[in-house]
Amino acid sequence: MEALDWTVMLATLLGIAGYGIWKTRHVNSAQSYMLGDRDLKWWSIGLSIMATQASAITFLSTPGQAYEDGMGFVQFYFGLPLAMIILSVFVIPNYYRLNVYTAYEFLETRFGLPTRVLTASLFLLQRGFAAGLTILAPSIVLSQIMGWPLNWTIFFMGIIVIIYTVSGGTKAVSVTQTQQMVVILLGLVLASVLIILNLPKEFTFGETLTVAGKMGKLNVLDFKFDLSNRYNFWSGMLGGTFLFLSYFGTDQSQVSRYLSGKSLTESRLGLMFNGLLKIPMQFVILFVGALVFVFYQFNPAPAHFNRANVEQIQRSSYAPAYAGLETQLQQVQSQRQEAIREMIAAERSGDVQASGAAQTRVLALQGEDKQLRADIRELIARNDKEANTKDTDYVFITYVLNFMPIGVVGLLLAMIFSAAWSSTSSELNALSTTTVVDIYRRIFVKKASDRHYLHMSKWFTVLWGGVALTFAVVAQQFENLIQAVNIIGSLFYGVILGVFLTAFFLKRVGGRAAFIGALIAEACVIAIFVMGENQFGFIFLGKLVVVKIAYLWLNLIGCVLVMGLSFLMQTARVSRVVK
Repeated sequence: MEALDWTVMLATLLGIAGYGIWKTRHVNSAQSYMLGDRDLKWWSIGLSIMATQASAITFLSTPGQAYEDGMGFVQFYFGLPLAMIILSVFVIPNYYRLNVYTAYEFLETRFGLPTRVLTASLFLLQRGFAAGLTILAPSIVLSQIMGWPLNWTIFFMGIIVIIYTVSGGTKAVSVTQTQQMVVILLGLVLASVLIILNLPKEFTFGETLTVAGKMGKLNVLDFKFDLSNRYNFWSGMLGGTFLFLSYFGTDQSQVSRYLSGKSLTESRLGLMFNGLLKIPMQFVILFVGALVFVFYQFNPAPAHFNRANVEQIQRSSYAPAYAGLETQLQQVQSQRQEAIREMIAAERSGDVQASGAAQTRVLALQGEDKQLRADIRELIARNDKEANTKDTDYVFITYVLNFMPIGVVGLLLAMIFSAAWSSTSSELNALSTTTVVDIYRRIFVKKASDRHYLHMSKWFTVLWGGVALTFAVVAQQFENLIQAVNIIGSLFYGVILGVFLTAFFLKRVGGRAAFIGALIAEACVIAIFVMGENQFGFIFLGKLVVVKIAYLWLNLIGCVLVMGLSFLMQTARVSRVVK
């Protein structure tokens, strides 16, 4: 990286961090630290919500997702606008009416302390793990740039974000996220434009899109109902809606963003702003990944995008085998490029038969490419059993470092780091606030000074930072970071949402039934996930039914199980009392 890139990146990041520390220098109470001053406008709330959700994983893993599997991942967000409407109508007014610090305070008024503690604990568990992934993503970037060991980079990045979060709490998170989101959007637009300009000049933009489409990278919509398919219209609209209802309605890292609003109206508008802008933003990010894929059809693509793995195997006894596979891959890439040119020429001349034959050849060569890359990953794993062989998270950053102009590289890295720090700081602050308000102050130290709770909030921020760092080291083995975050959320969010919806709509259900229903439902969700990843079968009407359930459906399943079990247990209890 050049000196100008370092200057742009550091000036942007340090400027935003310095601004946040300066603006929150007078924060000296537990309420201001955990909840802010409740003075944010709708546009600031909307940008803050988006910045919290748009972690560095979004800009590292999502383009790699499109590069590998196409743009179908955008269907994951189709339920978001509907979720925002439901929350604005039914949930936010209750939070404002009760004047709560956290979403889980509401549950004690409805179901009692055990249910409040249970849901808060489920949130702490899943969000603590997810925070580790948001630290891991930018660490991958810095490790790639500096050539540092990844684990050392994780601790370096984590310690910085912990210090940043401890300094000003919720207020520091909120005042910096607007600037961070501006940097993110600017970097995203700039990356899109520059990638388009880097595409081959001999082809029109429409022709390059044709290449992407015929190679399966622009398939956005899939209306086939398939429980085993992670991303289709139905999993996004049903499973995705329930995930977003839980995430934005019960996850303290998001709830704290709109509870800082100046009024109920401002909070509602902020949520709707997020619901309307998020899908186009994710579409553009995925489109960037598809464009990078097209770029590498006409330019040499690395045999493996994780440079650290390549350097290690080149120093090992497997170096000759790797070199042989790399040579074969280069030959396949050359043949595929020739076939793509034939396909475009046939498209120009209107020769449908020749175009179809060329497309068949292109796809066959693409299959050979995938197999050779799989062989390379297997070779890397054989050389080092601990190596993370999945390299899709390295695709976008490799392109940025190798092909973006000087200065722009620094801005795009600032974009990735801004996303990382905004998301992680919000998560750590939410974890600390929930721990203090819902567990520490409610169970262990019920009456203490405001200063005591302020200091404990800072110490719990440090504690959760340590948990996140530990999980970040372990999480390197996930196949894809953006999927890992959503899988972890889906294991817990559906059950948490089920408890809240039971509280809102099933007025006859009591605390004991809701508590037991949530415990059973969570056990069932985890069991379904473990079995569903490997397919499981059961006998129905005398026939063996084999099922594999994609993780997005766990949100719907968990929610329905909580509500159904709670209602049945409450009904059974009432029946016994009547008898």
